Amino acid sequence: RAARPPKMMENKVFLSFTFYSTILILKMYVVAIITGQVRLRKKAFANPEDALRNGGLQFCREDPDVERCRRAHHNDMENIFPFLFLGAIYSLLDPSPTVARIHFLIFSVGRIIHTIAYLLQLRAPTRSVAYGVAQLPCFSMALQILLATTPYW
Repeated sequence: RAARPPKMMENKVFLSFTFYSTILILKMYVVAIITGQVRLRKKAFANPEDALRNGGLQFCREDPDVERCRRAHHNDMENIFPFLFLGAIYSLLDPSPTVARIHFLIFSVGRIIHTIAYLLQLRAPTRSVAYGVAQLPCFSMALQILLATTPYW
């Protein structure tokens, strides 16, 4: 007798959420790798041991390009981590798969554009607009979660 997949893996919304979440986490890894590469190229290390290994203590310093990468990564953590919580709970509310997919897609595309705008220093307000657009599905999911759980508080 064949094993049945876990119930959660039958949930199309959860599978869509899992797909987009994985894309976003991979994007965060890419930003971390880019940060490391910029550190090496600019010889700007956060730790003395890294600076010593790469030319001397004078390279234990900050660099504007490295800091830009770090800010992009930090912004991802401030926004993608809440999305992971909201999207997981929202997936359990049995929303329309199409509407849910639109929520996840808008957030993901917004975050990808935000990162590109940050790293490539695209003209304002590109980054701000991408940030704002990505927040809309999060607020929508949060509101739907609150409406679904209000009777239980």
